[in-house]
Order: sequence, then C-alpha cells, then structure tokens
Amino acid sequence: MNVYYHLPGLFEFYEFYKKFLPLFKNKTEYFYDWCKIGSIYGSPSDCIWSGGRISYADCDPKKVFALMKEYNISSRLTFSNSLIEEKHLSDIKCNELCRLLNLDLNNGIIIHSDVLMKYLKSKYPNLYFVSSTTKVLTDFNDFKQEVENPDFAYVVPDFRLNKQLEKLNSLSESYKPKVEFLCNECCWYGCKDRKECYKSVSRQNLGIDCMDHVCKAPFSKEGYCFSRVMENPAFISLEDILNIYVPMGYSNFKIEGRDLGSALLLEFILYYMVKPQYQIHVREAMYLDAMLDLF
Repeated sequence: MNVYYHLPGLFEFYEFYKKFLPLFKNKTEYFYDWCKIGSIYGSPSDCIWSGGRISYADCDPKKVFALMKEYNISSRLTFSNSLIEEKHLSDIKCNELCRLLNLDLNNGIIIHSDVLMKYLKSKYPNLYFVSSTTKVLTDFNDFKQEVENPDFAYVVPDFRLNKQLEKLNSLSESYKPKVEFLCNECCWYGCKDRKECYKSVSRQNLGIDCMDHVCKAPFSKEGYCFSRVMENPAFISLEDILNIYVPMGYSNFKIEGRDLGSALLLEFILYYMVKPQYQIHVREAMYLDAMLDLF
C-alpha cells in the first residue's frame, strides 16, 4: 500500500516546492518506495474564507497551481473559516482562486462551513472537499458520521482520535481511505480551547476586530518544537504509520506547518519521507553547502 502525505504551504512555501518537487521526481532513490505526495494545501494572504491559520503568503496563484499540475499533485485551498455567512460568498478573491482551481479535476477545498460548501458545490463542480480538523471532532461517533458523509472525499479527525486504535480498526474498510490523520500536531493534548482558537482565527480572517486567542497550554510561549511534538500522546511516528496504520488499511497522513519556517518543513519531510542514508543528500540539494555559516 502507498502512503500519501498531505503537505503544508501551497502558497506559503512555493519557493521551497519549486526546488523540492524536481528532487522528489528525479531522485526517487532518496525516498521510500511507498511514499507519495497526496496534496499540498494552504492559502494566500487576505482570503476571508481562510481558516486554521492566518496566511501572509503573496504568490501568483496561476504559478502556484501550474507548479502543482506539472508534478500531478492535488492543490488544496484551506478555506476552513467556520463563520462564513451568505454575505461572504461573493468575495472576489476567493471566488477567483476557486475558479482557477476548478479548471482541473484533482483539486480540493479544506472546508468547515456548510454554507460555503453548498455554494462551492454548485458553482465549482470539479472540486472535492476535505472536512477540516478545525471542526474539532473529538467524539468518535461524530467523526464516524462525518466520514460516512458522501460530500467529503477526506476527513481530518481531531488529533486526539489518532490513538483510538480499536475503534479505528473497526471502521468500515470502504471508509478508511477517506481518513486523513494529522501526524505532528503541536497543540497540547489536554487543550479545551482548540475550537475557540480556530474561531478567533476565523474572525480575524473576516476582518473582525478582536483579541488574539491566548493559548494557555504548557510551553505555548516557546513555539513549535518537533522533538517535543514527538512526545505528544497523539503523535504519529513513521514507525506507527508503517506498523499500525497501514496494516489497518489507512494511507493518508497530514503534516501541519504552514505557519512555520521552511527549515522545519524540510525536517518533517526528511523524517517521514526520506531514507536515512539519503537525508544528507536531500539537505545538500536543498540548502547545504561548504560555505554555509549558522552563526
């Protein structure tokens, strides 16, 4: 079975992918044979339909989508704002992005709002839909109902469902290909404010004047640290993917990080996708040379 990774930074890391995707295509010996890129997701700046994160990326959408098409990779717009109303559906920039995305058959929308999905289904019929993790589906029955919804090609459950292995194993085989696990979530496992955090981002993307959400989690002031994320009870390691999830019939895994730096993105790719003996080769191809100074 192939493993499909859904990578962050469609717009945010456009320059990174311009350099990485030729490497992924032409140096196949560097990467695990079963490793595929299922999609790359993100959104540009100033999109009121955006959710999850606030993007500051400013790339030409035509160039971004053309790059993905060149390498036969699905583009996904992260339009997961949970507070969309009818009055927001006429937004010119977001509609133009969807129009461009709709020109091909293998592109999708990561979505939260039913109002927005109903509109997009009728106006841009070529797009598929991914149920966003911003819905914070922590109850397994709610998640199961979402997976059974034919409107969704994929569903990203809350990361705290990652290790409910007995229940996940009992899911119908026909639904397992729709499940997309979030592997490297940095959020505190005991967080009770996750939904409110996402709502705050939705308000800000809509231009509503509001306070930033203040994270109360331990270590929140220290930022993202991959080594600490690996200690999260919900973290899905490479070994977990190969030894637990793939044997159960799961094949889709999401990597977060579109608001991080490209150096961390590369570390995620090295960890999940690159054979250990070739990790130095990928570093050298991407950035490392004899004259690079760190300090």
